[in-house]
Amino acid sequence: MTSTELAREALPQKIKQTIKRSLGPWGVFLEGFMRHPVMVGSIIPSSRFTINRMLKPVDWANCKLFVEYGPGVGTFCRPVLDRLPRDGQLIVIDTNPLFIEYLRKTISDSRFIAVHGSASDVEEIVRAHGHEKADYVLSGLPFSTLPDGIGPAIAAATHRVIRKGGAFLVYQFTPKARSYMARHFQRIDDALEPINVPPCFLWWGWKDEDED
Repeated sequence: MTSTELAREALPQKIKQTIKRSLGPWGVFLEGFMRHPVMVGSIIPSSRFTINRMLKPVDWANCKLFVEYGPGVGTFCRPVLDRLPRDGQLIVIDTNPLFIEYLRKTISDSRFIAVHGSASDVEEIVRAHGHEKADYVLSGLPFSTLPDGIGPAIAAATHRVIRKGGAFLVYQFTPKARSYMARHFQRIDDALEPINVPPCFLWWGWKDEDED
């Protein structure tokens, strides 16, 4: 291959990188969606209305470990870190290495840990970082498109890892995730956030003190 042919072949890649840099985190999010649409779920990050409403019930003063599944480019990460106590920790878990690499490069907070892995392994991941239980777990994973058996496994593992008094916070575009949650969480609060693209369901599955 001649130098001219190599240059022509590299040109689309250069254009792609230029567009990606100009879009910033939106470019990374778009690329992640294009590579793994089944795991990302939406082409547009959550609105600030969804973020604020989803996080409002959290008892931040008593939150030592907050876990997030599928953080993407950190749409929730920074609001969580803004609210988290100084001695708290945020662990995010994603199967997409593109997102994990981006988060590690852009979030320097010592309370923040980005893990390339599966949410179904949350118990092992939490223990590996010195914790027995999580106070809250947040998920925007598209449960309706996950491979068979993965959604129920994640819901079960999440219930086990959350401390009594904690909660599983879920935002989705379809109601399927709620059926998985209901197998384990006796009390689930529901809401709908219309100012989001698209509008999304919000659920808070509480692990009450009297639960096993």
